[in-house]
Amino acid sequence: MVNEKQPPRPEPTDLLTPPDGAKLVDRISEELELLARNVDILEQLSGRTPKGIIRLSEALHLPIHKVRYSLHLLEREGVIQPSADGAVVTDAARDFWATLDKSLNEMTQRVDHLKERASAHRPPPAPGRKGY
Repeated sequence: MVNEKQPPRPEPTDLLTPPDGAKLVDRISEELELLARNVDILEQLSGRTPKGIIRLSEALHLPIHKVRYSLHLLEREGVIQPSADGAVVTDAARDFWATLDKSLNEMTQRVDHLKERASAHRPPPAPGRKGY
């Protein structure tokens, strides 16, 4: 008899780990959350007086470290700049909004296409009982 190697049994903790595909989707979801937070902060700063980290944190109910990181990203993109009174929006913000709108439209089309493809692989519903 040939000694065939059996695949190892999953450990109980392995059953709690999401499949690799779910991890990938989680990363994308986290990036979307970050983008949404950056947009929220930019909206708070647009057309208003400068706001500092603490006021933004309080207004958006976000931890200070998350606000600080988003401000860093927005400054690196050139859409805000620091001032003595807090962050202020630059002229590049107008281009940011236009690019964001276009990019989101493209992503929406891509997501819709992926949803169609994923639904083609959805298992059929389990047969249920008929009647009462």
